[in-house]
Amino acid sequence: MMKMTLHWSKRVTLLIDSWETDSWLSYILSLLACLMVSAFYQYLESLRFRLKRGESPGAEIRTPLLRRNNVAGGKVAEAVLFGVDSAVGYLLMLAIMSFNGGVFLAIVVGLMLGYFFFRCQGGDGAAVEVDIDDSCACA
Repeated sequence: MMKMTLHWSKRVTLLIDSWETDSWLSYILSLLACLMVSAFYQYLESLRFRLKRGESPGAEIRTPLLRRNNVAGGKVAEAVLFGVDSAVGYLLMLAIMSFNGGVFLAIVVGLMLGYFFFRCQGGDGAAVEVDIDDSCACA
């Protein structure tokens, strides 16, 4: 039976039946995975906002498909990125619905770290204006 209140146990099932922790090692590795995926979610959000504003995605990705001057390819890339971003966001939400306190904290800390490293400032240290066009946190 799934717990419906916040609990602090090393025993948790995340997303699928086979992802069940039964030891401290598996629990800590699962928390690290949640932290890394939530930080990656913020990276995807950052990349999506930069594409939407028409900026170059940066040195790490240099493909003509992601450039805004290729309108059809840019829209397809933006739509695919939105889909992946949304899927990761919903999976994080489902992981939090395990009601495990450690999972909740790992995801929140991962989102904070991802926001700090990928969305707080630009590459030159200057503040970045964030374009918020959705009221939904997962979109």
